[in-house]
Amino acid sequence: MNNSALLSLLCLVALLHQSLAASPQFNVIQFGAKPDGRTDSTSAFLAAWKQACSSTRGVTLYVPKGRFLTRSMLFKGPCRNSAIFIRIDGTLVAPSDIWAIGNNPNWIEFQYVNGVTISGGVLDGKGAPLWSCKLAEQTLGFSFCNNVLVSGVTSLNSQMFHVVINFCQNVKLQGVRISAPGNSPNTDGIHIQMSTGVTVVNTKVATGDDCVSIGPGAANLRIENFACGPGHGISIGSLGKNVNEPGVQNVTVKSTTFTGTTNGLRIKSWGKPSNGFARNILFQHATMNNVQNPIFIDQRYCPDRNCPDTVKKIKKILSVTTLFRSSVKQHFL
Repeated sequence: MNNSALLSLLCLVALLHQSLAASPQFNVIQFGAKPDGRTDSTSAFLAAWKQACSSTRGVTLYVPKGRFLTRSMLFKGPCRNSAIFIRIDGTLVAPSDIWAIGNNPNWIEFQYVNGVTISGGVLDGKGAPLWSCKLAEQTLGFSFCNNVLVSGVTSLNSQMFHVVINFCQNVKLQGVRISAPGNSPNTDGIHIQMSTGVTVVNTKVATGDDCVSIGPGAANLRIENFACGPGHGISIGSLGKNVNEPGVQNVTVKSTTFTGTTNGLRIKSWGKPSNGFARNILFQHATMNNVQNPIFIDQRYCPDRNCPDTVKKIKKILSVTTLFRSSVKQHFL
């Protein structure tokens, strides 16, 4: 490297450090949040978000160490900047009182936000008291968001789904840890639908339902270096419940490990006419340890007793194009 190039590099580094140092930081404590795990800090978090979202330059919203009790929080955009960094060193705690939930489907939800990063921390859904109830919240939801990064976040004992991605583009989950008991109902780890360009890497999910569930309208997905168990595996579907329904396409699942799961890699569709499809699905390099159904494609899915009468009359239920390449290994311990 010549002196001119070195000088240019040093200048770029200096400018980057100056930019980061000049970026505003909003500490939720300064807005009244209490790290005692008992005081409702919802208003403080929303006030900090309002400031961060209205800033015209990149900002950091900081959650320090401690336990912060919050009710449902909607972090809504569009914001005036597309570089909001949420750094969590503490634990967010959901209320376990059913009357504190309200009508919100998500405990923590981002809507119409572009360019948000969530790094670190623990999201404790406190779901156990509510697993027998149908009225409960999903832990972390993204709707109509673009260019999202979730890194190093741990989600514990969600009341229902842990992470939901809906109508989004370019979302990356890396180093995420999701945990709930194997008998906890409807606690899907990651649910993706009506979204494109979602990547899940270096992530571990232990739960009572699907580790990853992929619904209609999902496209261009990549799951790699992923561990599942306990749980119901990685599921595409159910698909084809409605006659007119977007399909799932261009999904790559590679370098996965399933341990003690009901299923490994599963595709499920309803046994009735639909223009839905599962197309260009690649499963590669999967290791199964004590998995009941390592590979399961069910085109007559019907979890209820009221199954379609036409199921036996349909020759082609759903168009499925799937490739199992290289090693899919099953081990019994």
